[in-house]
Amino acid sequence: MSEEQSFEEMLNQSFKTIRNGEVVEGTVIDVKPDQAYLNIGYKADGVLTREEYSNDAKDLTTVLNPGDKLEVKVLKVNDGDGQVVLTYKRLAAEKGNKRLEEAFNNKEILTAKVSQVLKGGLTVLVEDTRVFIPASLVSDVFERDLGKYQDQEIEFVISEFNPRRRRIIGDRRQVLTARKAEAAKELFARINKGDIVDGVVKNVTDFGAFVDLGGADGLLHISEMSWGRVENPRKIFHNGDELTVLIKDIKGEKIALSLKFPDQNPWIEASENFGQGSIVTGRVARMTDFGAFVELLPGVDALLHVSQISREHVDKPSDVLQIGQEIEAKVVDFNADEHKISLSIKALEQERQQTDDIVYSDEEEYDAE
Repeated sequence: MSEEQSFEEMLNQSFKTIRNGEVVEGTVIDVKPDQAYLNIGYKADGVLTREEYSNDAKDLTTVLNPGDKLEVKVLKVNDGDGQVVLTYKRLAAEKGNKRLEEAFNNKEILTAKVSQVLKGGLTVLVEDTRVFIPASLVSDVFERDLGKYQDQEIEFVISEFNPRRRRIIGDRRQVLTARKAEAAKELFARINKGDIVDGVVKNVTDFGAFVDLGGADGLLHISEMSWGRVENPRKIFHNGDELTVLIKDIKGEKIALSLKFPDQNPWIEASENFGQGSIVTGRVARMTDFGAFVELLPGVDALLHVSQISREHVDKPSDVLQIGQEIEAKVVDFNADEHKISLSIKALEQERQQTDDIVYSDEEEYDAE
């Protein structure tokens, strides 16, 4: 009997001793869907259940294989059946908490994949520890659909760390805001009034379009979209359009943009072709009570005053003219500096009448001879 006891003692001494809470390395020797068995160098094998492997209820045969090495923590040295109860997820959580605490203290930017999209935000896993990012901290702009972030890797910082209350909060907005501020600083350092730069249309409104210049947005006002008249910016521009624009002005953080490049100014051509006394053809673009504006070139409108529409009395332009109608008139005034042209159909009619009268008079004298 004493020899048997000595043999048992010797056998026990060949195995290491373990305690509850101890971290050990084990080798997977058998895997079933709901639990795995590990050789941890102890007289009894360790049992790792599916629930203690991960918070996500997975089939363990899909994640573990015999021969795999795994670092685990001892929950119970003896579960009553002589087996050692192990946990992987709790050890991972402890490691994750330590990692997140370091990131929180150092204000480190972390990268992780979005594991779950919730109504109120996103969940990411950092070393198997869950971090919640509220919807308000997902972006620096309002996000209507968070679903696009599913399985996407995102960057964030830990803005609140309280593992005892299971409150670990991530903040992506802070990262985006800081990077945009740095990009804006770099942009304003290199751009100047009069520069021509590339940008992407970010948003289109009734009054203009906001163009992302790569660090800050510039406003392309409706009046600067074309040398011609623009009625509806949304019919011309769409989000994502790439544009080459002129920086018209910079005031503080506001950038005014333009597509009216000086070398394309239609008034250069107007000065050459529409001098005073010229006979021109144009299209009625719009009308007011005092006259009609006639487009001679895209961006060059001339005023046909109501008193100059006809030699006969006209109450209002719409009585005799229509939008889109082509008319011929005489330039009676041209001011290149103020970009103003005045037209007259009446003067043209009078001139032609005088010409006809002269021709008729000459013909009468010829007949008389």
